[in-house]
Amino acid sequence: MSEYPSGSPEDRETLAKMPTEKLLDYFFLQIRNLWRVDGLYFLGIEQKFGTDAATEVDAGVWELMAGIEAKSLQRMFKVDENPDVGIIMDLLCKSSWALDQPFKTVEVSGKRAVLRIDRCRTQETRLSKGLCEFPCKKVRFGYLKSFAKTLNPNVEVNCLVCPPDKHPKDSWCKWEFKL
Repeated sequence: MSEYPSGSPEDRETLAKMPTEKLLDYFFLQIRNLWRVDGLYFLGIEQKFGTDAATEVDAGVWELMAGIEAKSLQRMFKVDENPDVGIIMDLLCKSSWALDQPFKTVEVSGKRAVLRIDRCRTQETRLSKGLCEFPCKKVRFGYLKSFAKTLNPNVEVNCLVCPPDKHPKDSWCKWEFKL
């Protein structure tokens, strides 16, 4: 049992009886739902107060969430203090944000890693609704920097490209992590 168990024993038993594939589908559905709520809140704030205000709120929320999520994953997977970049990327790939990004590439070499998002559900959804690209650089930078620095304060996070920056058609954003 984990340090922070969730659900009743009955709920856990019900989930434990699910076939693995169905449990994974259910798990990813719940992550998707988390991001749907995030998007709906953002759109509501954006409609009432504008994109700048919504971005400001979103950036603050996700910066805090990153620290909480990083520490929770660190405890769950029993990762020591100040892990190297490879371990940080492994934990990041287990985060709710990264799990909702199926079109990502992570390259780790020594004390450096690069994360690239080739397709972005958030951006694609906005564009399909006739909305402009979301200038997500501030939100994503705060999240990734907070996540990495919570695990190891010696990690430097750099944005190589992210909207509102011009980006190649086959890549929405690219981030560098280095010790």
